[in-house]
Amino acid sequence: MDSSASSTSGSAQATATTNAAAIADLLGNPTAQQQPVEKSPRRGWVWFLLFVPLLLGAVFFAPRLLEFLPDSNQTADFSNMPLYTVERRDMEITVTEEGSLVSDENVDITCDVVGGATIIWLVDDGARVTEGMEIVKLDAYVLIENATAQKIAFEKARALMIQADKDYAAGKIAVEEYSEGLFKKDLRTAESNVTAATERLQATQNTLAYGERMFRKGYITPQQLEAQKSAVARAELDLGTAKIALDVLTKYTKPKMTTELESIRDAAEARLESEKAALGLELLKLERLESELEKCTIKAPQDGLVIYANTRSRDRETEIKEGLVVKERQVILQLPDLTRMRADVEVHESKVDEITLGMPAIVRVQDLKFPGVVTSVANRPESNWFSTAKKYIVGVQINKNSETLRPGFTAEATIIVSDLKNVIAVPVAAVIEDGEEFICATQDGDGFERRVVTLGKSDDRFVEIVEGLEEGEQVFLNPGTVLGASLSREQEQRSEWSGRPEKNK
Repeated sequence: MDSSASSTSGSAQATATTNAAAIADLLGNPTAQQQPVEKSPRRGWVWFLLFVPLLLGAVFFAPRLLEFLPDSNQTADFSNMPLYTVERRDMEITVTEEGSLVSDENVDITCDVVGGATIIWLVDDGARVTEGMEIVKLDAYVLIENATAQKIAFEKARALMIQADKDYAAGKIAVEEYSEGLFKKDLRTAESNVTAATERLQATQNTLAYGERMFRKGYITPQQLEAQKSAVARAELDLGTAKIALDVLTKYTKPKMTTELESIRDAAEARLESEKAALGLELLKLERLESELEKCTIKAPQDGLVIYANTRSRDRETEIKEGLVVKERQVILQLPDLTRMRADVEVHESKVDEITLGMPAIVRVQDLKFPGVVTSVANRPESNWFSTAKKYIVGVQINKNSETLRPGFTAEATIIVSDLKNVIAVPVAAVIEDGEEFICATQDGDGFERRVVTLGKSDDRFVEIVEGLEEGEQVFLNPGTVLGASLSREQEQRSEWSGRPEKNK
């Protein structure tokens, strides 16, 4: 027995020496073969730890590698692959998206003060208010000062207008006074002078005629006759002067005086109109300022629930509170009609074309469900700085009132796009896309058949088969694996399918 052990020990030592020499030779150590190498337990464990993972990897991957090796004698086994029996079923095609609640009758309370104003008081957020109740007060100090100054300007303009009105009245009286009074008086005087001069001329002419008869009879002297002739000449001159005066009065004096007086009157009228316009402008300014003062106290136009119009944008957030300077037409509060609520949900561009007005829907808010109907579909996608996906706002009117609903609540709307009855459908996992075709793998004995199908509508689980499958047929739920295994097994190239069902032989 000792000799046997000694022999075994010697053999092991010789083997170790040989292995050591071989390793040294591979590493390029020429002296290693000349040195005796003792067996080390540590080196044995190192080789063991390296060998075990390699062995396990080979055991695990070898069967899988063999599946991809061409072997004409290998046969694919589809017996354990899941199948689905084609049947008819009812399908409810829906689109479910999230959004938020808004009111269909949402009254915006805005700052209508020109140039904006500062909020000095406002009603609490979430408070219930009634029509006519004060809900917002804006700073009116500057407006009060401006209104006071404007009242003074208005009174000055009114005084100027009153004076202009009096001047215009005086101008009208002056025109009437001359045309109906002074002119007629002067006309009568001139006409009287012409008449008197005519009568005097006639008298002097008669006297002269009588004097000439008396002179021929010798009763008067030549000097007396010449005096009578001189009297006729003076009378003729006086008549001519009177006629000229009458003519000047009617042709020149009257138009001149009338024009001057009418000019004064018209100028007074123009000043009056100007002062009226100025007064109207000052009144408009005053009324506007008084209106602005009234706008500083905002009252509720209807009953409702107060919602602060806080806004949030990409670069800033606006919180409605006392001391905030609000711009003109900026929304301060909202008074939604809680009896007319709707859910505005964001629908992806790939689904929005399926949605039309009037489609029924179910709106979920917290743990509650409400019936609804689609009332609006946006024509343009919403702008989103944080996403490239295009989404459209779809409005779903809630057909049931609830006191628990509030604007801004998160809502989920399930829109019923189609309600299919008794249609052929298969699980979506049974269909794969191959280029422009949709493919199913149907069971054919121990093998399969590649089947081109025409798809209809689909939900999250099933897809409608319009053409290509019959009720009762069985389809593989992993067609990609089935088709791929078969092609590898038969070492075939991909066929150019014409769209007609074709059996693999």
